[in-house]
Amino acid sequence: MEEVVLARVGAYTIRRASESDIIQVIEINEKTLPEHYSDYFYFEILKDFPEGFIVAELDKRIVGYIMCRIEYGFSHIKRFGLARKGHIVSIAVMEEHRRKGVGSTLIKLAIEEMAKKSCSESYLEVRVSNREAISLYEKMNYKIVGRLESYYRDGEPAYLMARSIQNG
Repeated sequence: MEEVVLARVGAYTIRRASESDIIQVIEINEKTLPEHYSDYFYFEILKDFPEGFIVAELDKRIVGYIMCRIEYGFSHIKRFGLARKGHIVSIAVMEEHRRKGVGSTLIKLAIEEMAKKSCSESYLEVRVSNREAISLYEKMNYKIVGRLESYYRDGEPAYLMARSIQNG
């Protein structure tokens, strides 16, 4: 599979993920987040929306990723109605690579790919205690639209955050 470079942020290369990246993505997930998925889940997300599975690389090592999927259902933004939505399932950047524009670039590129797939909005869930992530999402125009009690396995609630996507 040909490597598709989407952007560069300083010395970081931001590109589409490939199957060979999944092992490193899983390692980052396990080091940075309390939520883990089955190996199969990563491959399924990559197969269903490969344009929305993006990695950040430095010196041939993956240091961050975002994986998204496209869904259709009730809007998180409009009072009533259905919407085609881009769901940020998981995003993580290794701690030593944070605050360098990697996370915001991953989100920006993922939203661009969602727009190409005619999504009118994007949403994600985040732990209410994860102030750093909430701050990043707010900078990327996400707003808290709900609270999901006992969302995580350990009982912590999540904020549901969403933003609109302007197509075109």
